[in-house]
Amino acid sequence: MGENRLCKLLGIKYPIIQGGMVWVSNWRLASACSDAGVLGTIGAGSMTVDLLRHNIEKMRETTSAPFAVNIPMLRPDAAELGKTALDMGVKIFITSAGNPANIVPLLKRDDTVLIHVIPSVRGAIKARKEGVDAVVCEGYEAGGHNSPLEITTLALTPQIADAVDIPVIAAGGIADGRGLAAVMALGADGAQIGTRFIATTECQAHENYKKLLVDAADSDTCIIGRKLSLLRVVRNDFAKRMEDAERNGADDKELMKIIGNEFNRNRAAAFDGETVEGAFQAGQSAGLVKDVIPVAELVRRIIAEYDQARTALGAL
Repeated sequence: MGENRLCKLLGIKYPIIQGGMVWVSNWRLASACSDAGVLGTIGAGSMTVDLLRHNIEKMRETTSAPFAVNIPMLRPDAAELGKTALDMGVKIFITSAGNPANIVPLLKRDDTVLIHVIPSVRGAIKARKEGVDAVVCEGYEAGGHNSPLEITTLALTPQIADAVDIPVIAAGGIADGRGLAAVMALGADGAQIGTRFIATTECQAHENYKKLLVDAADSDTCIIGRKLSLLRVVRNDFAKRMEDAERNGADDKELMKIIGNEFNRNRAAAFDGETVEGAFQAGQSAGLVKDVIPVAELVRRIIAEYDQARTALGAL
């Protein structure tokens, strides 16, 4: 896979990016992923500037492999987070949840790589014009905040691969080597995987979070907040109340009363394992998660599955 253009761009062995998930993508997970030959990513979305600085320092101490920092554009201090990472020598940035135009001039250097997460062909073309080096096309199957366009990974990936001349990374619903082979057959240069990396020993997510994923069936995630900001989560008591309220026509004020403080719900899920009231962000690939294993073992398994899928297709 070393000849793959995404691998060349990022300096990694395998064309896989660990998703920069808020709350659970700290330096321990990112470092293990980088050492396993994929791109480890620090998720800065829930971090203060000081905490981001600490995570970058720990990455420097624990791995010499390439890694990225994910910065959601909806953060009012996105530029400050970016400058902090840049000043500390970070070379790969993944931006998401908004327009990257304002931060590209800050982060774009001859020795940096910029990747932006997009939900549509239009978004990919716009990001390309803004100067990003690659795009992550995220389908509706993905966990966490989602696009109201509701375009699936299967439909989105080949359209974006046809629309832009830069590397395309598919995301949403990918949890094993079969998924990696599938999106690469559709024209992607690699895959971004999030949910599956939560169920690893190095991930800081609470054990209850990991157990929910291992126990999840194919239909155990849902979209809540259709009138607010779409969020795919594991279905629990909180999510069911949101689903019922939205189904019964609740207005924004009523929905916000149920949600309360989204920050606290996300934190309660990731750190406290609050299975009743927490917001456990996860993609539809949760049904493919069957165990909690070390990152290195997971990556080896994914690549073996990828090779098996290619061989099976070749036999056809």
